[in-house]
Amino acid sequence: MRRTASALLFVLALVTGFIGAVVPSSAAQTTEQSPDLLAGQPSVVPRPTDWTSLGGTTALTGRTRVLVDPGARAETALPSGRAEFPGPARQTVQQLAAQLKDELGQVSGIEPGIESDVAHAGPGDIVLGLDNDARLGAEGYRFDSADGAVRIRAASTHGLFYGTRTLLQLLRSTADDHRTLPRARATDVPTQAIRMVHLDAGRKYWKIPYLENLIRRMGDQKLNTLMLHLSESEGFRLYSPKFPGLADPDHSYSRADIERLKAFAARHHVQVMPGLEMPGHATAISDAFGIGFGSGPNPCTQAHTHSHLTPDWIIDMTSDKAVAKTKEIVDEFAGWFDAPLFSIGGEEVPGQLANCPRVQDYLAASPEVSTLGDLLNRYINTLDDVIASHGKRTAVYNGSEHLAAPQQTVHGPVVFITWEGTGAAPAVAGHDEIAIGPFYDTPNNYHHLYPNEPWMYDSWTVSTEPDMLGSGLTNWADYNFWADDEYFEQSMAGARAILADRAWNGTTTPDTLADFRARASRIGDPPGITPAPVRPRVTAGRPSHHWTFDTAAYPKGWTYAGSPGNTIFAEDTAGDLPGTSYIINNPTPVDGVSGQAWRFDSDRDGVGFGGLDVAEPWTVSVSVRPTSRTPDQVLLSSKAGALKLMQYGTGKVGFTRYGSADHSFDYTLPLNQWTRLTWVTTPGHTTLYADGKRVGTVDASIPLPLRSIGTEKASLRGDLDELITWDVALTDSQVADQLGKDDSK
Repeated sequence: MRRTASALLFVLALVTGFIGAVVPSSAAQTTEQSPDLLAGQPSVVPRPTDWTSLGGTTALTGRTRVLVDPGARAETALPSGRAEFPGPARQTVQQLAAQLKDELGQVSGIEPGIESDVAHAGPGDIVLGLDNDARLGAEGYRFDSADGAVRIRAASTHGLFYGTRTLLQLLRSTADDHRTLPRARATDVPTQAIRMVHLDAGRKYWKIPYLENLIRRMGDQKLNTLMLHLSESEGFRLYSPKFPGLADPDHSYSRADIERLKAFAARHHVQVMPGLEMPGHATAISDAFGIGFGSGPNPCTQAHTHSHLTPDWIIDMTSDKAVAKTKEIVDEFAGWFDAPLFSIGGEEVPGQLANCPRVQDYLAASPEVSTLGDLLNRYINTLDDVIASHGKRTAVYNGSEHLAAPQQTVHGPVVFITWEGTGAAPAVAGHDEIAIGPFYDTPNNYHHLYPNEPWMYDSWTVSTEPDMLGSGLTNWADYNFWADDEYFEQSMAGARAILADRAWNGTTTPDTLADFRARASRIGDPPGITPAPVRPRVTAGRPSHHWTFDTAAYPKGWTYAGSPGNTIFAEDTAGDLPGTSYIINNPTPVDGVSGQAWRFDSDRDGVGFGGLDVAEPWTVSVSVRPTSRTPDQVLLSSKAGALKLMQYGTGKVGFTRYGSADHSFDYTLPLNQWTRLTWVTTPGHTTLYADGKRVGTVDASIPLPLRSIGTEKASLRGDLDELITWDVALTDSQVADQLGKDDSK
């Protein structure tokens, strides 16, 4: 049922516990308030599930104290009989109070003392305490600022932490000195137990400062599970000396790194859930130990796996050596983490593997298994036994349930992470689930999957079934293996906030998506966020990026998992933004103007970089030999704009600012011959050169788009070579000079 706006306001005020004098409702009009508070709603993400506004405000002062119930100082855990999720609360109330003191100083400039005189709490004081109240569950809290003091009570420090997040968000959303809070009363309990963010950390290595920023943002929005998917066909990201050659130390996480992340996450009440991927998506593991289906005598072949991959993409489930090695890997890394769940993947095993003679011979000789589904389910159960020995539950992606398995059933406690369906109801009978299907962020031009934010906010039905543990926003880094961390953050941040709001408060949303976005913007980032690193501009006439399209191996730390001709590598010889083609309709290597070029012949041909747009000035130069004309041919693109070899509507060279305008130069590329095109851009002006000669200038400009070559619907037709960018606007003479350096026609 939809909660009243007044009830929501009360919860927020309670959590904000650092309040000073109570202001009567008439006086409250003299203090500048956020539109939400003026409308009787709290400026909080997620919305509290129950909130009663009492009218008026209260404010922090120099006399504000954080008061800790003396009887709760050492309590960290939930009452007996607590749920298995969200995991252990390792922060004491005293530790939380000290953390809150620092955060209040960053938000309001007031750093209150920490005391225990709870009985004499006055206006502006914040009281923290634990109650043995089963109705609050693992993460709920009560908030009460009726008398001017803010009282936050919960059954564990999980709930206390979330109450303080509400407090801090209310303070941040005020337009004055961030010291004013509404008087309110609330009981706020989440709808779903697991509220997850899932990162593909197998294909991509995420820098720890980004992960720490993400954890801060998650805790602030009451998201409690960060799932790091730490192995994929292209890479393994946990480094242990026990497994030399499995992970590159420079692009993986050591035990010390994981301990650092766990300790940091604990302060923000986020559990770090690990995920490995086996038996499929496992080329990196198979290659390290020679345990794939393509290794050894009587190997499986290309016909027994997906066309764009090799049989070593799947660990050999018929091999005692392979099974033993993966048990050893799981046993080692299960001990590194303390989250209640450990994922082993388990999905997308190709059905054609059943036709491999090695598999057929094994099934014929093994009484326990008669189908590929039996073989997979038994493998999952074998690893589940290892995980259970560490006191954890196994999680797998769904998919195994689609294979016939008359003899082997996946163990009942195994949790399915369901990537199919809408998440409105459980999909795998007999198993707990976490729904991720509707919330994919896979921002490449092949999958082109972005969370549908309007649907999430306006239409998504949040499941409250007892076997639906929660929901998760899922990132996949396919074909953006070396992308900037912030490239993904741009497409995840909005959907992450919506997921946080809806999974915590499953009721019908009371406003529009635009209202929600405005509220989230007013709240802003939590205390402690470090600025995202800014790629330094390259000066002194040196290129910032240079893609030669010559044959090159994947960088250290990444495994080539494709079959020949698929997911080919585009090396960046000048910068650090290499890319790959996709899994179908890959470009074809051909002779170029200088070494090798790539031939594009389909709209699905493209290259993923995952770079951030670069503000003007900039220069781009490329050799291109078009072979046919199509309505729209894109060289470089991003969400904001694109450089066009053939502009839609004119067929001429140009550029586009999406949602604003298309621009064309008075130049049409000739077919079947090499031309060197150069765009030189300064703020408000873009000049085009063809073979070093100035064509003309358009009085408009766009940031340099570095997401990809092509878009999901418009790639080029023809050959591409020597794509170079500069972070400066080259002069006429420099453009002409570059022609002689790069091209050898």
